[in-house]
Amino acid sequence: MSIHFFSSHKTLSSLSSFSSPRTPSTPSSPAFSHTFSEAMVEENIANAATMIKKWDMNSPSITKLTSLFLHNRKEAKEFLKCVKDLRCAMHYSVSEHSTSDKLVLAQTLMQTAMKRLEHEFYQTLSRYRDELDPESISLGRSSDGSSSYVGDEDENGSEDDDELRRTGETLTEMGRISQLAMADLKAIADVMIGCGYGKECIKIYKLARKSIVDEGLHQLGIEHFKASHVQKMNWEALEHMIKNWLTAVKIAVKTLFSGENFFCDHVFSASDKIREACFCDITQEEALNLFKFPELVAKSKKSAERIFQLMELHNMLNVLFPEIELIFNSEATSAVKLQALSSMHKLGDSVRAIISDFESTLHKDSTKTQAVGGGIHQLTRSVMSYITSLGEHGNILADIVADHPPPCTSSFPESYFESPSSHNSRGSAVSLHLAWLILVLLCKLDRKAALYKDVALSYLFLANNLQFIIEKVRTSVLKHLLGDDWLCTHAKKLKQYALNYETMAWNKVFSSLPERSSSPVPPEVAKDCFRRFSAAFEEAYVKQTSWIVPNRKLRDELKASIAKKLAPAYREFYDEYRVILSGEKILELLVRFGPDDLENQLSDLFHSSSILGSFSSISLPRSPKGCVPHQK
Repeated sequence: MSIHFFSSHKTLSSLSSFSSPRTPSTPSSPAFSHTFSEAMVEENIANAATMIKKWDMNSPSITKLTSLFLHNRKEAKEFLKCVKDLRCAMHYSVSEHSTSDKLVLAQTLMQTAMKRLEHEFYQTLSRYRDELDPESISLGRSSDGSSSYVGDEDENGSEDDDELRRTGETLTEMGRISQLAMADLKAIADVMIGCGYGKECIKIYKLARKSIVDEGLHQLGIEHFKASHVQKMNWEALEHMIKNWLTAVKIAVKTLFSGENFFCDHVFSASDKIREACFCDITQEEALNLFKFPELVAKSKKSAERIFQLMELHNMLNVLFPEIELIFNSEATSAVKLQALSSMHKLGDSVRAIISDFESTLHKDSTKTQAVGGGIHQLTRSVMSYITSLGEHGNILADIVADHPPPCTSSFPESYFESPSSHNSRGSAVSLHLAWLILVLLCKLDRKAALYKDVALSYLFLANNLQFIIEKVRTSVLKHLLGDDWLCTHAKKLKQYALNYETMAWNKVFSSLPERSSSPVPPEVAKDCFRRFSAAFEEAYVKQTSWIVPNRKLRDELKASIAKKLAPAYREFYDEYRVILSGEKILELLVRFGPDDLENQLSDLFHSSSILGSFSSISLPRSPKGCVPHQK
């Protein structure tokens, strides 16, 4: 099949645009040079006429149906050489005898030759469509990115095996075919462009190659993205589309666009302008559509649960951008680079906006729900799960928040800035943002602690929740981001909360026992001390049996601290005055607890079977799939 795109007649004046031909060196005599040039013109035209007429597309011979490059590659190279020589002859004729019969004949031969080359160019692109797909072309490149394809440097023509030997002996059959096809296409394009038929060559190339790029993206599941459609999609459908895009864009950049760019560069290496314009026309429309998708997602409804997908999109563009910049490196394709950058910026804006909204949600939380028994508040669990998930995306988040510090950082304690990453501006930015969110949570917990009527229980609530936060930081990636100084500072704060609880909850019991003295107290005073101690201890015990401390370490430390202060003092008092009061008729009512009973009672504290926390009505995000909030 033959396909024709060029005009049937190239005006003689167009030949004046030809570049200067290569001519052999000649003696300096102008007369001899003129005679020699005339002889060369006649010889070149005669040789070209024989070869070109043999392969004339309008010829009734068998060559009309035969592919020149499949029939005999050596003859195909001779054909190209004849066309080049014909071009030189035409150039000389235009400069010397612009209306000569020889020039008219040469022009007719040139048009015949161009029809044949046009046909060969189209047939080669069609015949080897599978072998010349971008993936196969990408595989044909060497590890350093340079070309391993054969060219047409040997104008005298060499055997196929000689050509392929230059590229190594490990080629597959498909690789061998694609290399020869690449060499043929480049040779044809060089000649057609050199003879002024570049537009016809480009038109055929675009027609064949654009469909390959379009089909490749379609097979990757990339559709034409419309803002209105993306805006109306439910999150589950959009999440699926995002997942597919993340897979597709990597293949599109590393294989489809990269391979097509390499192919275009190879075929049209004779002209940077043609190469750039051709690659732009083939890929720009689909590339713009591909890289616009993340921006459309960024502009869709914002919610805290979507931040992780937005960060994944941002990270993928950020990772691929050096290759995008390398592939679309011309002025003609600059719009593609700008679109990729725009999508990254929009994604970054959306991520920062979601973090800001999350902080605002924390600030505005006004729920009055209390955690049962001073346990872990659901707000603490939800927020720390979310912050931990943000920390797991720290490397991605670093690129997004590097130049955007959290608000009001002046209110941070100095220790918030002392972390392992403080010397790394990117890591430090993430650390500050996450530390700030935890600080906002702690401030909110302070207000929730005030809702308890019992001050001791409010301190136990603060201790429980701070212990949970510290443990979450210590056992996750947050430890690296926030640092040991952060942990040390908050561990001290936890100890203070525990001490405050102990003082407020047990001070009445401690003070019911007399201070040590060298002289014994009177029996009446001793009876009063036993009476007050029993009442105070029973009151504290009954009240605190409904209080809980979920963390075993904190629970054991609290009980050990209370027992250390209370048990020895009570045992000493009991041993000294139990004998003195042994004759009392109501001794069992006065002394209701023995030392062993006391220790047994203390061991029962903080094991309430009640629910370990309450549920807050604040609207907080789900962690990404696979990162469901962990509740101990």
